[in-house]
Amino acid sequence: MEQRILLIEDNPDITRVVQYELEQAGYRVLTAPDGITGLTSARENAPDLVILDLGLPDFDGAEVARRLRKTSSVPIIILTAMDAIDRKVNLLEAGADDYMTKPFHPEELVARVKVQLRHQQHGEVITIGALEIHPQKRLCSYNGHEVRLSPKEFDLLTFLARQPGRVYSRQEIEREVWNGELPSNSNVVDVHMANMRAKLRDLDGYGVIRTVRGIGYALKTP
Repeated sequence: MEQRILLIEDNPDITRVVQYELEQAGYRVLTAPDGITGLTSARENAPDLVILDLGLPDFDGAEVARRLRKTSSVPIIILTAMDAIDRKVNLLEAGADDYMTKPFHPEELVARVKVQLRHQQHGEVITIGALEIHPQKRLCSYNGHEVRLSPKEFDLLTFLARQPGRVYSRQEIEREVWNGELPSNSNVVDVHMANMRAKLRDLDGYGVIRTVRGIGYALKTP
């Protein structure tokens, strides 16, 4: 399946060059000219990697990285005209995986994209107590035993695991996992939660998924 790269850049010339180089390398490229549009695109399209300009017209690129990190572990490469070491450290602390200083060679950017995607493909593991999730392999285990989840159950559990302890409303879950396509008054979320609970309970995973009455669901922290 074609990997998707989200390029958040307000300079049309840079956008055009980078988009061309990435498409030539076989990637599908989504573009956004500012932070708000970029965050919306990231939420709706779930890109495999984000290339983020630091100097955006609406707000600082580091803030975009921080907001992305609240719900996603997508690799982020930041483009910046600043070369100060303390600024680079701040970018990494904000959630960036790599950065490039302008001006840069598009070929080098493509090479760094390939490195980050390779790391993402083989390296990410989400561990919360006895629960272990491998998003790229789409494998889930509890206490070392595989939890056999349906595709949507896996997506749902992974979504909750990105921020364990945070309570998500049914509306947030519907929007993020089902792209807001469920009919009103649907009980699909509750049914999937019940199914996951039963599968985890079979492996002594009691209380992994927490219901907050009147609000929604959360993944219990260890």
